[in-house]
Amino acid sequence: MFQALILVQDPPAPPASKPTGQGGDLFGMLPLLLIMFAIIYFLLIRPQSKERKRHQEMLGSLKKNDQVVTQGGIFGSIASIEADGTAVTLKIADNVRIKVSRAAIARKIASGEE
Repeated sequence: MFQALILVQDPPAPPASKPTGQGGDLFGMLPLLLIMFAIIYFLLIRPQSKERKRHQEMLGSLKKNDQVVTQGGIFGSIASIEADGTAVTLKIADNVRIKVSRAAIARKIASGEE
């Protein structure tokens, strides 16, 4: 009985020369990888580098009496800038001055923005 069932079955299919759906080749995935890299570059890397460049230019253009805000949220005006340019002294109130790192300044304030 089992011999009759074995004879009725279809013969096995010959192996395919190229397996489909099992990994693919590198050249088939290359355009997808390039598109993914381009998306990451234009959505993450490029805007961040432009913002960093703009912030460095703002820090380089600071001068005495500029109104600024630190990253900690302290408002003040620049009373003096160190000779080496790494720190600034901010005037917070009439008799209150603090020394902060130049990199700690988040932004300049326009004259009517306060």
